Amino acid sequence: MTKLIIQIPCYNEERTLGTTLAALPRHLPGIDTIEWLVINDGSKDRTVEVAKANGVDHIIQFTTNQGLAKAFMAGLQASLKAGADIIVNTDADNQYCADDIPQLIKPILLGQAEIVVGARPIWKTKQFSPTKKLLQNLGSWVVRLASKTNIPDAPSGFRAFSREAALQLNVFNNYTYTLETIIQAGQKGMAITSVPIRTNSVLRPSRLVKSIPSYVVRSLFTILRIFMLYKPLRFFLLAGSVPFSLGVIIGVRWLIFFVAGSERTRIPSLILAAILILIGFQLWMFGLVADLMSANRKLVEEVQLRMRRSDADSSRGERREARGERPEARG
Repeated sequence: MTKLIIQIPCYNEERTLGTTLAALPRHLPGIDTIEWLVINDGSKDRTVEVAKANGVDHIIQFTTNQGLAKAFMAGLQASLKAGADIIVNTDADNQYCADDIPQLIKPILLGQAEIVVGARPIWKTKQFSPTKKLLQNLGSWVVRLASKTNIPDAPSGFRAFSREAALQLNVFNNYTYTLETIIQAGQKGMAITSVPIRTNSVLRPSRLVKSIPSYVVRSLFTILRIFMLYKPLRFFLLAGSVPFSLGVIIGVRWLIFFVAGSERTRIPSLILAAILILIGFQLWMFGLVADLMSANRKLVEEVQLRMRRSDADSSRGERREARGERPEARG
């Protein structure tokens, strides 16, 4: 039995949620059960009423707005407890074409990938300005470098996850999950791929991209933070090499003048060289300490993974017993 759960994070989506739900499938080849899950992220309108009226199977409620990243993670955890084998995440504004869900989950069904990201036709999307198109592609390129993956549309929220991938993911950033999950998947060695998808007409402006400069700054900060988290030694080695190298260059320059018998003492240059070398050395030490601390993070993630898997397996077993099915044999 293969169960697919389609999750939709929502914040004040009463005007668009009905259209989005109406397009979602209830039957697909290779899938035995399809359920819908809505994460109500502290909406103040009739989002929940619209979800219930359209037959949503599961509704997760936040009393206050927690942000897209937390809503996404809450959806993953709820989907796992509900017995999902595959989880598809989509937006409530009907941006993504639901008819492309079979293509999105196909690599997972075939065992070719654990995460699949839908790649929008960025350059052909009329609602994107030339500046946004350029920045979207530039941001995706940076994510590809940081994650060592080949995902052409990193900010896309239309994506599918296997059960195993969903169990392993963590999101530390409160702004968005899109960039972080790709970088995390690349660093953890998960099989991640991309498939082309279509988009629908715009029903409302993007709430995530309130202004291009703000989005660029926050996205770069997210990429930098995740790189520091998963590759701390490399990050601090690179960061420390800049002031250290400048300090050495200035120090060598001072030494050349000193050996040549220059009348000027050039003490300020010597002090600056010493400060820069010290800063570089300290950054290297920070990297070493952070690298040692990352070992603890990996151990915590292993424990967390076991707990999540145990909870998900227990929930799945309880549902089977409730339906009168025999539990799976364990070897």
